[in-house]
Amino acid sequence: MHTLNVELGERSYPIYIGRDLVADATLLRQHLAGRQLVLISNETVAPLYAQALVKALGDQQRFTRIELPDGEQYKTLESLNTIFDQVMADGHNRSTTFVALGGGVVGDITGFAAACYQRGVDFLQVPTTLLAQVDSSVGGKTAVNHSLGKNMIGAFYQPRAVFIDLGTLRTLPDREFAAGLAEVIKYGLIVDAPFYAWLKANMSALLARDEQALAYAVERSCAIKADVVARDEREGGLRAILNLGHTFGHAIETRQGYGQWLHGEAVAAGMVMALALSAQRGWIEPAEVSTLVSLLEAAGLPTEAPDDMSSAEFVELMGRDKKVIDGQLRLILCRDIGNAEVVDDVSTAELTALISGSG
Repeated sequence: MHTLNVELGERSYPIYIGRDLVADATLLRQHLAGRQLVLISNETVAPLYAQALVKALGDQQRFTRIELPDGEQYKTLESLNTIFDQVMADGHNRSTTFVALGGGVVGDITGFAAACYQRGVDFLQVPTTLLAQVDSSVGGKTAVNHSLGKNMIGAFYQPRAVFIDLGTLRTLPDREFAAGLAEVIKYGLIVDAPFYAWLKANMSALLARDEQALAYAVERSCAIKADVVARDEREGGLRAILNLGHTFGHAIETRQGYGQWLHGEAVAAGMVMALALSAQRGWIEPAEVSTLVSLLEAAGLPTEAPDDMSSAEFVELMGRDKKVIDGQLRLILCRDIGNAEVVDDVSTAELTALISGSG
């Protein structure tokens, strides 16, 4: 087992990466503040791993188990209220601990519920998808979606610990595994060119779910995110680089309907658009866009936006993004591979030229 730390002063916490962590009672229990526990999962993950976690943690004075429907379309205020209804009916107090067992949707909803319940209770992340392991479980972003925008209702709220059990990736469907690889590739693009080169050389091993390759990719991704979050917890500047491709991707998810495109799929197409815009500005060589396209295709990811999205729709939906400040859209572009920066001077004309393919 390897351990990383997210250094945030009194809010610091460990990230454990290893095997069979969902059944490690000794490790899990040291992060419980009291004897009340709420286990939140979904109908897909719970049959696979909830029993092991219940065995490790289930002898609490008060124990509530909640299973949500599976899918991005259920990342809603209604699902949030399902959690509140049950924990209040069962009499949980401020000493309770919420545990998120599942992918990014479960983790985001659970974290937001924990941030809100009685003005804040402890929560633990036990991510079971690659995307959640390398991205959403680390950093304290919690939220639900709104019909007008993704993750628009939420809070920054850090977990007490993150338990990444690599064994859960064995049961992950290929499509969801590929979606997680999009976020892994992102880390190389934004800050770590040698890691990006390693990914190009080792994509076949990752797709074969080679244990050593996966362990390295997950640990390196988490280390990069932990470092960025430690330096900018609430996305005042640097942390925004973690959103490479996300503003384009969120527009795709919102327009197509949550769950139609997986988050990682939309981010993959969005990263191509972000690099294409970087090339359009002369910041990187066009060949780098082609290289990214080849890498994403090798990972089984889409590289183009949906045909039925117009440039006007993109511009409108991107204008609702959380990263818009005082009416000015902020995007993440690349000066070079491994060197991303936040820009706030992208014009509507630039976006339109990019999306329409006339740039």
